[in-house]
Amino acid sequence: MSGVIVAVDGGGSKTDAVALTIDGELVAHERGAGSSPHFEGLGEAVAVVDELVRAVAGELPVAHAGLYVSGLDLPVEVDQYSAAIAGFTWAGSSTVVANDLYAVLRAGTDEPDAVAIVCGTGVNAVGVRADGADVRFPSLGALSGDWGGGSGIGEQVLWHAARDVDGRGPHTALTAAIVEQLGVESVPALIEDLHFGRRDSSELTALAPAVFGAARAGDAVAAGLVDRQAEEIVAFARACVTRLGLADRAVPIVLGGGILRSGDERLIGGITSGLAAVAPRARIEILDASPIVGAALLALDRVGATAEALDRARDAVTRATRMTQAAVEREAAPVAR
Repeated sequence: MSGVIVAVDGGGSKTDAVALTIDGELVAHERGAGSSPHFEGLGEAVAVVDELVRAVAGELPVAHAGLYVSGLDLPVEVDQYSAAIAGFTWAGSSTVVANDLYAVLRAGTDEPDAVAIVCGTGVNAVGVRADGADVRFPSLGALSGDWGGGSGIGEQVLWHAARDVDGRGPHTALTAAIVEQLGVESVPALIEDLHFGRRDSSELTALAPAVFGAARAGDAVAAGLVDRQAEEIVAFARACVTRLGLADRAVPIVLGGGILRSGDERLIGGITSGLAAVAPRARIEILDASPIVGAALLALDRVGATAEALDRARDAVTRATRMTQAAVEREAAPVAR
């Protein structure tokens, strides 16, 4: 095959792209800004992906591209995205456009019966069965019955803090966490800023780590939010295995996204106990690889790469993304005085 195989994992906070040979050799890896159409808008989202694809491909032609993007939850959204990239020189008839949940699933398991649940900025899930049947969710937030992820948790932190401040609700350490984490004068001041558009509600996603920390310290409000998130994850898993007729099977439940990958003991414990009641043979697989690994494997699967090539690609992409993440963390770390 002439040219490179390109894979993209487009998330709400970052986008990874890789170029590979048919033999699974890594040609290039680049990371850019988030590219979810839900958060960035369609035009900006595809612009981020276009820039990354051209960066990793360089002067080489793109033989196949697999784009797995957050926010493509409805068929019409996939169609709109496909139309938006149709004019790019690297896009062709073989280009695959799909939700990033499939990349998470492939990164975590190659079993034909499986479930993947992502809890990062938002929350979503997919279930697949060996005969090709799958279960998807609209993932439109409260409109489609969703709650959780950094955005859902952050909104609830502010809700509880507002009621703490004005006396309608119990005291919670999360009130002080808002002031500290977001650098605001007070909770009422933040509410006013959000109301008048001086600050964006997306900032609330940064409060999720404070919730898990406060829960470990014994804060009842924070503990309730962690337990609620566990219940939501179990609800997704239950819906998937029930609708696919897999509740009595030993299916892997792949957990991805920053909140689930944090491995919080209370959260994972709640998920484990909840799953035991609805799918007793299911097993939790916390994803320790970046979803771009799954996107790369799916792209290579599509062009008929060998098992050896898939293994080579998994190792190479895993190493590259870990090096990139380590560099990001070093850059973000405070400088010692």
